[in-house]
Amino acid sequence: PCAVAALVALSFSGAIGLTFLMLGCALEYYGVYWPLFVLIFYFLCPIPHFIAKRVGEDSDAASSACRELAYFFTTGIVVSAFGFPIILARVEAIKWGACGLVLAGNAVIFLTILGFFLVFGRGDDFSWEQW
Repeated sequence: PCAVAALVALSFSGAIGLTFLMLGCALEYYGVYWPLFVLIFYFLCPIPHFIAKRVGEDSDAASSACRELAYFFTTGIVVSAFGFPIILARVEAIKWGACGLVLAGNAVIFLTILGFFLVFGRGDDFSWEQW
């Protein structure tokens, strides 16, 4: 029951984040779809964590070099996702209003991804590995 409520809340927040992203692209005043390239960052974000989880399964240490490297790459991906619309707005490929909507969508989506790993990444009966 608790996992179902968490899954519903995460899917709702993901839908809100994607709505912000689509509004930044599809509103008639903005009308440019360059910010959709930020979707690539959404898909790349969890990959370092998945790799570190597979490689570092046999280690009992509280911190490992593989996990720290995964945090580093994930941070780079997240910072790039926030920097990309700002750069597009600076070169006037998109308007600043669209940039703000995309940045709001980024914040919601990355918090949703973080929430997913906090709720389902504990390794208990409701872990993401069973999905």
